This record gives sequence, C-alpha cells and structure tokens, in this order.
Amino acid sequence: QHRKSAPSTAGGGLGGADPQLQRFIEVETQKQRFQQLVHQMTELCWEKCMDKPGPKLDSRAETCFVNCVERFIDTSQFILNRLEQTQKSKSAFSESLSD
Repeated sequence: QHRKSAPSTAGGGLGGADPQLQRFIEVETQKQRFQQLVHQMTELCWEKCMDKPGPKLDSRAETCFVNCVERFIDTSQFILNRLEQTQKSKSAFSESLSD
C-alpha cells in the first residue's frame, strides 16, 4: 500500500509544480529575453552608428547610439504593451464565451 501512495503524490507534485521553481523559471526566462534584447539592440545600433571604429566615440556616433537605444527601448515597450492588451482582450473574449 505504501508504494501506491508514493507515485500519486509524485504525480500530483509535478502537476502543480513548486511555486518557487516556477518563479525561478520565470525570472530566468525574463533574464534570457532581456539579454537577447540587449544583444539585438547592440548589434542594430552598432551597425547603424559605427562608421569607423576608433579608440574614442565621436559626438556624432555617441548621439546616434543614444537615439538608437532610446528608439529601441520605446519600440520594445510599445510591442510589449500591445501584446499585453491583445492577451487581455483575448482572455476577456474567451471568458464571455464561457459565460
């Protein structure tokens, strides 16, 4: 009898995964997304702003980098907000269907 109860608790434990583990995975996923964004932004802005790499950034390149990073952040924020709104309206729509 002892053997029967062990697998069912293990199965149940997997179904409702440990909240701490879920939180850890969420945080790690966000970190990974952030690193990807930074990588994309660096690549994009480097291509756009660096004509001739040298020991120092000239003021034109510096201004270009600042503008590029700000536009990239604005765009990313806009896309995230749109996705959130889309998710919210989808869930509201599916809730109204289920009523």
